[in-house]
Amino acid sequence: MEGKSAKSSAVIVSQLMGPQDVNNAGNVHGGVIMKIIDSTAGVVATRHARSTCVTASIDRLDFLYPVYAGDLVTFKASINFVGKKSMEVGVRVETENLLTGEIRHTSSAYLTYVSLDKSGRPRELPALILESDEEKRRNKEAQERRKVRLAERLIEKEKENS
Repeated sequence: MEGKSAKSSAVIVSQLMGPQDVNNAGNVHGGVIMKIIDSTAGVVATRHARSTCVTASIDRLDFLYPVYAGDLVTFKASINFVGKKSMEVGVRVETENLLTGEIRHTSSAYLTYVSLDKSGRPRELPALILESDEEKRRNKEAQERRKVRLAERLIEKEKENS
């Protein structure tokens, strides 16, 4: 199986937030942002695997600034790490006030996806070809997050078995 570059699957999605996206406090629902993060990252995973991919986990997600109706929200997603059957996709969320031009980094998230074959079983993935120093840095950080996730999973299994 031939490897693929991170840029070959990267995507940028922008969406204008409207009144239907806002909660009673006047901010865009966090769930609206989360859904678009997952959808955008899912496109990246599917483009890399060229198969159906499902979300296995999402790492911590902090909302750094509120988002309002009328804001343009941009989701920049790219693949950070590829294992044998799972991969990590990073998403950076930026909000632009279209009237002032101010752009803020609203949040970031790291999602893990598993690629599935036609019978719904995990399948092997193409390797990730790292081309830039930035991609190598993101890959190294993703490997560290993966180690933490695997250690946490072991602790949970030990708790279940005791």
